[in-house]
Amino acid sequence: MDGGGAIASGVIMAADRATAMRLLQGQGLLPMQLVAADTEVIQKPLPPRTAQGGAETLGTDPLAYVKGLFRTGSGRPTLKRTELANIIRELATAIEAGLPLLNALKTVRRQASGKAQPVILDFIIERVESGRPLHEAMEEYGLPFDDMIIGMVRASDASGRMSEVMHQLADLLDRSVELRRELVGATIYPLIVACMIGVSIIIAVTFLLPRLMAPIIGQPGVTLPFPTKVLMGFADFMYAWWWLVLVLTVAGVVGFRRWMEGPRNRRKIDLLLLKTPIVGNLVRDIAVARFTRTLGTLVSAGLPILSALNIVRDTLGNTVLMDAIDGVQEKVTTGQSLAEPLEKCGFFPPLLVQIVNIGERSGRLEPMLLHAATAFDRQVNTSLKLFTKLLPPVLMVLMAMIAAFVLAGILLPLMEMQKALGG
Repeated sequence: MDGGGAIASGVIMAADRATAMRLLQGQGLLPMQLVAADTEVIQKPLPPRTAQGGAETLGTDPLAYVKGLFRTGSGRPTLKRTELANIIRELATAIEAGLPLLNALKTVRRQASGKAQPVILDFIIERVESGRPLHEAMEEYGLPFDDMIIGMVRASDASGRMSEVMHQLADLLDRSVELRRELVGATIYPLIVACMIGVSIIIAVTFLLPRLMAPIIGQPGVTLPFPTKVLMGFADFMYAWWWLVLVLTVAGVVGFRRWMEGPRNRRKIDLLLLKTPIVGNLVRDIAVARFTRTLGTLVSAGLPILSALNIVRDTLGNTVLMDAIDGVQEKVTTGQSLAEPLEKCGFFPPLLVQIVNIGERSGRLEPMLLHAATAFDRQVNTSLKLFTKLLPPVLMVLMAMIAAFVLAGILLPLMEMQKALGG
């Protein structure tokens, strides 16, 4: 498919499939099917990029869009999302002012700061000077240029609207950073409260309780109640086996992370998150808002819907939703509309399905997706507020129940001793 959407076929000489892909992309063509001579058709989209630019699947960590300030890959310096968004916006502004791409890159390079920005820009400038397209230079460098960024830059080059599409890309990156900050701000206070209460209870049970109970234990007529026995047993265990608890904790964290590396196990956890009350709604709302905005931006940049879905899939951060998008892609490939498989998968809200359906019928899918993204962003903010309002009371009730158990373990034996002395 060329930049204008026309479909054609032909023969290209190349050493292997990957080289043929690069040659076609260098001509501004989007390979839809690539067939080796006298072999069966390989119906596979563009190969996902690794950090080194290879052709293997790039794994996506849950909520990866909203965590981690730095990403490393191929041993080269990388950038924060905010820095990357600023560089892309400056480049778009320079191109919008009429500068050729190479001059725009050099202008941005003169304003580069820090250690990573000059290295990355020098690498890209060198490749562009040698005649390589901008998206190929980014793909060769690796992270922080992920599939979404490379896809949009490729689309900006093919559509002839580079400055406009680059501004859209910068806005998308800024929104992802803003969403991450909202998530951190929503959860940090409840986590701090929970950690402080938990540490206080551990100190009380481990250090204060044994000292308070020492004069009582062994007194005639005093029987330790069940809460006190439980707490004393816990304190004795921690004194004797604290090292074992530490080792088991570290082993459990490492083992869980390795267990999560399995696709099936990862899917179980992601499905559990989606089914968890409140948390599941928050995860889904974030994914839907990201899906809508990214898809609208990519399609408006001129990317075909199948390529856009392939890129959007890797930004969702939840394997269940990613598998759902795979199913949607298969149905769209067979000629179905986008709205129908979105509705059947059951993970996307009816409002999104209705908007996509109307957009496809009216031919205004791109603007309607971008307008819908704003509405879903507001829904994310509402879900975040609900989450932040409900989480502290839930934590307080849980901690209060634990504190009541500890208090009962301390006061009940004191009351027993008072009765014994009074008798």
